[in-house]
Amino acid sequence: MDESPKMELDSGRDDWYKISPERALLALKSQTNGITTYEAKRRFKLFGENIIEQEERESPWALLLEQFKSLVIVILIIAAVISVLIGQVVEAIAIIIIVVLAGIVGFIQEYQANKSLDALRKLAAPFATAFRDGEEKKVSSVELVPGDVITVKAGDQIPADCRLIEVNNLKIIESALTGESLPVNKRLDIAEGNNIPLGDRKNMLFSGTTVSYGRGKALVVGTAMRTEFGKIAKLLQNSEKRKTPLQENLDVLGKNIGIYAIILATVMSVVGVLRDHEIVEMFIWGVALAVAVIPEALPAVVTISIALGVRRMVKRKALIRKLPAVETLGSTNIICSDKTGTLTQDEMTVRKVFAAGKLIEISGIGYKPTGYFSHNGVDFKPETDKALMLLLKAGNLCNDTALKEIKGKWQVLGDPTEGALVVAAAKAGIKWEEERNNLERVFEIPFDSETKRMTTVSRENGSFFSYSKGAPEIILDSCTHYFDGENTVALSDEDRDEILNAAYSMGSEALRVLGVGYRETQPDFSIENTESKLVFAGLFGMIDPPRPEVLEAIHKCYTAGIKPIMITGDHKVTAVAVAKELGILKGGDVITGVEFSDLSDAEIDKVTDTTEVYARIAPEHKLKIVESLMKKGNIVTMTGDGINDAPSLKRADIGVAMGVKGTDVSREASAMILTDDNFASIVAAIEEGRSIFLNIQKYLVYLLSGNLGTVFAMIVALIIGSELPLMAVQILFINFLMDGLIAIALGVEPSEKGIMNHKPRNVKQGIMYGEPLKMTVGIGLWIGIVTMGLFMWADAAGYSAKHASTLFFAALIFSRLFNALNCRSFDELALTMNPLGNKPLLLSILISILFTLIVIYSDIFQAAFHSVPLSGSDWVMVGVVSSSVLFVVELFKLIRNKFFGKAD
Repeated sequence: MDESPKMELDSGRDDWYKISPERALLALKSQTNGITTYEAKRRFKLFGENIIEQEERESPWALLLEQFKSLVIVILIIAAVISVLIGQVVEAIAIIIIVVLAGIVGFIQEYQANKSLDALRKLAAPFATAFRDGEEKKVSSVELVPGDVITVKAGDQIPADCRLIEVNNLKIIESALTGESLPVNKRLDIAEGNNIPLGDRKNMLFSGTTVSYGRGKALVVGTAMRTEFGKIAKLLQNSEKRKTPLQENLDVLGKNIGIYAIILATVMSVVGVLRDHEIVEMFIWGVALAVAVIPEALPAVVTISIALGVRRMVKRKALIRKLPAVETLGSTNIICSDKTGTLTQDEMTVRKVFAAGKLIEISGIGYKPTGYFSHNGVDFKPETDKALMLLLKAGNLCNDTALKEIKGKWQVLGDPTEGALVVAAAKAGIKWEEERNNLERVFEIPFDSETKRMTTVSRENGSFFSYSKGAPEIILDSCTHYFDGENTVALSDEDRDEILNAAYSMGSEALRVLGVGYRETQPDFSIENTESKLVFAGLFGMIDPPRPEVLEAIHKCYTAGIKPIMITGDHKVTAVAVAKELGILKGGDVITGVEFSDLSDAEIDKVTDTTEVYARIAPEHKLKIVESLMKKGNIVTMTGDGINDAPSLKRADIGVAMGVKGTDVSREASAMILTDDNFASIVAAIEEGRSIFLNIQKYLVYLLSGNLGTVFAMIVALIIGSELPLMAVQILFINFLMDGLIAIALGVEPSEKGIMNHKPRNVKQGIMYGEPLKMTVGIGLWIGIVTMGLFMWADAAGYSAKHASTLFFAALIFSRLFNALNCRSFDELALTMNPLGNKPLLLSILISILFTLIVIYSDIFQAAFHSVPLSGSDWVMVGVVSSSVLFVVELFKLIRNKFFGKAD
């Protein structure tokens, strides 16, 4: 390997299909076992990330200027200019400062939101299996570089443009790139001719296409924008950005509030003029009031709440690929989950085998290759049992999974079920890797979810033997004989019944059962002479124990009004045993794939109401189950990991793919990826989804109730003909504090303890309904009553206009700060919550108090804000009035929770 500082890689060519694999490896200074990690890092610096470039975002300066382009801000600037012209320079400066600060805060919010979303996009990148330092390693596709050697198998998405160097029955779906509807058979030979169409480059793999069948090994020759997909992407980078449904709904809400605010401010300004206030004064005051009422920070709060929530989900092992999923998660009322690896640990362990009529037990846990073999409670040496050794040999040869000890821990590289077979063989002393190397594999038919079997052919001493493993009934139907330990014997009906009873007995103990058959075959390999007229070798019975955390997650589902449903390809008896242990099966129905296939659409709609477990289900059944459940108004989350799961994942409200064992196709079709393949992570994501929506509600209740209180006080002042309690600059100052710092802080409130004790939200309801709407109106009226009451008392007591206005100003600010504590939860009492549970909110409150004190006591700001210093007795009154907002709402929560139940 050339490690020289000045690498001269022939990476710019586009005719890789015209040269041999050997020449391609030489051109990129690579080998069949890949490049070193050190070399990969060097090339990564040269070629960059393997990602399709997104449309260029606005520059920070453009984003900053964008904050000052709204109509309201322009009107405010005009108002400031008018103030200067009529001699109110101090007020004008104050308005401009507030506008600039608001713009800066808005810029920071949007800039941070964009950075968060960019980070999340990188996290969503799929993984690839590449050779680094001579070993197969799982690496992010983002890190692939020209010269990497990768392996691909059925279900994988091709992560880069590649030249094939090994193929084994490899077929690729290239319709997304070439329009070719049928899978393309791939081969190694050189393509002759110039400018050959992409669809005819049979020795190439293209980024973004999908493996439908077989296996292959390929050399990466193009990444990122240097791929064929990247060239097309350059033409498509002006695609329109789409908002999520929640953002669209909130845009409508913000627009409506804005219209009402402008109408209200206009009417109140006209009334003010009729009450002998100056026209210019009322114009500026009306604009300020409109600005205060319009929730201009709403889009930023929503974006940041969702982005931060999604980052919290990542920490809880759930990666969101599509933002609308965040909104739908909180409304999920049905989770359709696979069993293996999601509800269970995905560490299959062979516990029992059946060979030559004997049931043999194997001890040991997990992937550690140590254990004992026993029959009828008596240990024995496995090498003394020919039938057992033949079964273990067949399980090892019909297998693509490796067993490795990595950092002191035994792990399987590949499928967990196949890994269990390798571990069982290793426990019997079989050197699994050496045996595979000595008995060369010459042909294979990969596992397919429809045929439910896998077959391989190995060369043994000049002869060819096929080994087939799969569902016991499928394998047994293909067998005509069985091995009794010495000879092959014709299978009788009694023999078949004995084998099926053994499989049923294992399945009833929640063991997953695999059947194995073999035969000597001819070199003209076909399904006919490799998968029929087999000799039955035996059964493997293995267990994948439930994840301990899933039990709690299932309980949480029922508490939250969510129905968990198990959909598995396993036997009915196995599925029932696991479902009962986990608490999923609670008196509902169990149906198998065969029974499901015979149902009409009307019958399916009836069955899905009561069924809790689906066993032996094919991928196409999942789509029908999802559609039936969704037809009834349910919000359905569906898990899947295979190629054929993609339609149901795409159709479900929330398609959840597996990050560890899932195929790239299923991940591309999903809205969410579980990075640990754990059911409990789905429930955690639903909890976060509910929390995000609830935080946006809290922000709206907090902001709109405070705005309503301000408007109510102003209306009362105009009606009774008193002085206006707030000047324009004071309104803008309050808006800056409340609509900026406090609002964002409420958006990051951690999930409430009881958030999963409520039923799922109805997606047809708007964001402001029921309890939140009642609280908004009630709190708003109370704030308006107590603050205006203080102002009227001060006016009647002979306080100067500035003194009374400053009292009102301080009381309104502190009322809204106390209200922020109210809005941390619609259910829990603020005084019982952890005061340090939301540190950003505490910090925002302290900053708001500091700014308020500066405005009231600083000589510089007193002129601009028409404020006067307040005495100790003044602050007592302000404290009593403003804190009443907290105590009244606390009392309301206490009474409601005790007699009427918590808010829904």
